[in-house]
Amino acid sequence: MLILANVRERWSGFLGAFVAVLVGVALVTTTLVVHDSARAKVQPRYEGTTALALPPQAVDADGSPEDRMPWSASEAEPLVSGLEKIPGVADAVVDRSFYAQAIRNGEPVTDEGADESGHGFGSARMAPYKLVSGRAPAAADEVVVDRDLGAAVGSDLTVNITEGRAQFRVVGTVDGPGYYFSEQFAAGDQPGVAAIALIPDKDADTGAIVSAAKKVVGDHGSVVSGDGRSELQPEYIEHKRFLGVQLISAMALLGLFTTVFVVASMLVLSTGMRRREIGLLRTVGASPQQIRRMILGEAAVVGLAGSIAGCLVGVAATPQLLSILKGLDVTPPGMEIDIAAWPLLTGALVGVGVSVIGAWSAGRKAAKVAPIEALLDSRSANTGMGRGRWIAGLTVLGLGVLLAIGTATSTADNRINMAIAATMTLIVAAALLTPVFVGPVGRFLTAPFQRGGRAAPVLVRAELVANPRRAASLVAPVIAAVGFAVLLSGMVSTMRVAYPAGEALKVAGQTIVTPDGTPGNTDEVVADNPVGKAALPTRAFVDTTRGENGEEAGSYTVLDVLGSRNAKWNKPGEAVLGEKTAGALGLKEGQEVPVRFADGATVTLRVSRVLPDDPARGDFVVARDLVRAHDPAALTDDIFVPGDAKASAAVPGVALHDAAEYALADYNTDAKLTESLAMMLIVIAVGYSVIAVANSMAMAAHGRRRDFGVMKSAGGTVRQLLFTSAGETTLVIVIGAALGVLVTLPPLAGMAAGLSESTSSDVGLHLNPGVVVLAITGTLVAALCAGAAVTSKTLKRQAV
Repeated sequence: MLILANVRERWSGFLGAFVAVLVGVALVTTTLVVHDSARAKVQPRYEGTTALALPPQAVDADGSPEDRMPWSASEAEPLVSGLEKIPGVADAVVDRSFYAQAIRNGEPVTDEGADESGHGFGSARMAPYKLVSGRAPAAADEVVVDRDLGAAVGSDLTVNITEGRAQFRVVGTVDGPGYYFSEQFAAGDQPGVAAIALIPDKDADTGAIVSAAKKVVGDHGSVVSGDGRSELQPEYIEHKRFLGVQLISAMALLGLFTTVFVVASMLVLSTGMRRREIGLLRTVGASPQQIRRMILGEAAVVGLAGSIAGCLVGVAATPQLLSILKGLDVTPPGMEIDIAAWPLLTGALVGVGVSVIGAWSAGRKAAKVAPIEALLDSRSANTGMGRGRWIAGLTVLGLGVLLAIGTATSTADNRINMAIAATMTLIVAAALLTPVFVGPVGRFLTAPFQRGGRAAPVLVRAELVANPRRAASLVAPVIAAVGFAVLLSGMVSTMRVAYPAGEALKVAGQTIVTPDGTPGNTDEVVADNPVGKAALPTRAFVDTTRGENGEEAGSYTVLDVLGSRNAKWNKPGEAVLGEKTAGALGLKEGQEVPVRFADGATVTLRVSRVLPDDPARGDFVVARDLVRAHDPAALTDDIFVPGDAKASAAVPGVALHDAAEYALADYNTDAKLTESLAMMLIVIAVGYSVIAVANSMAMAAHGRRRDFGVMKSAGGTVRQLLFTSAGETTLVIVIGAALGVLVTLPPLAGMAAGLSESTSSDVGLHLNPGVVVLAITGTLVAALCAGAAVTSKTLKRQAV
């Protein structure tokens, strides 16, 4: 009851923490709801199946489960035969997917999933997609297409396939997307079997079918049903889902950190202003444990109230976040909001947990208040640095420096996350150590105004010097706001300079033939550009655990294999490995290694050379003809034509770029998403911190109402008092902004150094002045408005 009474009595002091928890829980709830809605779903073309039989799963070099390892035709044949005989199974369809894309008026028809749009006609039964007109394809030059394509039955259609453009006769249309060829043609383009779909009879028992199918497949693979069928998704959908999940995860992480940081600073400030009240409770017999429980209980009540409100706001804001993600094109097609209970419960637990964690430090200090402090000013203990704070601040500072150094040496994939982690750590260190700087910096900045004989600069200086810990609580959210704004905008600016410059340097003097509206270059494009690098990628499976007699041990590692037409690497029966890949696989020069390809065939290759890692060459390079023989559906990467040869764009669906154009186009592919993500995170961090700054300044102004009364009694006018308050607020913002900039410089410098090394170009540290000025101005205006409003209101009440 005492806790609830305190919260009701001092609601204005808890308002800031309530708002901070509300915003944080709303953000976490919104991202969790969207994350849950973005989970993999069963694709429409598998809705008519009861189960899918899938091949064994391989692992990557780190041991994580990755690609399924396709069955060969001979391995799949007895499985199909056995699955067809299961009672209740109408048909067992071998599902194949490969590149197919119509060409209209000399241009490829837009299709995000073109690299998996080609199928055997039997796959149309899985949805099921039904024939709207015509018949099934029988010959190799016949095709059935989506009726929305507008191709009439009996007409000729140019379809781009892996080999290049080919003429097909449209013999039928279906009521679903895709290009459906004869089973023989499909088997030629994709000989490996990646899935066998079980189509049930009407009213068949799904459980019985799945149980029987598992017995047929045995240890040759696995059987998935229900939501498990969502494992098979087109690559472009999985890529969008991955990007969306990464974006909302970053938002949730930043929101969680900012919530903890802001709530903790607010509760420390609020508790520090109640020392006289706590001292009075100690005088009447309250024990330190009771004081600690009171502080934590108040925080839990505020956190629960903020969590309930935050969950409601989060649910209401979810459609807006989904709309933003759709605008960025990082959501799977047809994604809808699906609100489950667990995101709301998780958001509520986060809100309460963050409040209690934030109040722990405040409660620990409050428990040490002595009864005598009931007779002292509440701010008298807000001076100096305790031993614990010194130790914590220096420890966190050292960790932040190590993370900043690690940013320079980390890999490209981890560099951004490392920079963000370093900045978070340094922000915490700066907040802990701020009392050390407030006094000296306050003296330095107010020194030029001391000679004017005005009282305001003297009062501002005295307040900062006398109460550095209170000032530190006010500075903390400013450090977070400015720090994240500088870091995120600086990362984008630095990468925008570094990546194009580095990429252009690598391909200087070459003409690059890139896909334009297609997922890759066909063999027709390669033949039209016979000179230059034309890597043919495939996913292959390496068995490095064979038994003593050479038998397969059944443990395969999946990796990217490149087929090269470069005379140095294009040698039958040989493979060239990078040092990292060779080390991960345990291979050395001269050793033989069995490699299983996409068609299910295993070829033994000799490791001819192990060379230093070179992304331009590839980590596992074999002859191009070997890849083409075992993966007829593979498309060629960008073709790099040397300056002394002529590049051709005669084939539809390609574009030519020089080094600078190619580097800029390649960077711009992901630059829009990167910049959008950065701006969203900046808005979250700065907006959140502005709320905290405004509330902190309002609390500080309210807590100084007695000081204002004394100064007014001594002859101070309302204008002078408002000017004094504004001067102190501005000084606090300047100190916080300076620290916010300083804590981001080491991570950004480390990132620039790492980019210089990885791109082999001179990369300097780049900031975005506009974003930095906007962040500082926003926090300053919010702080001045909040402080002036509360101060003005307090003075009016005193006048009355």
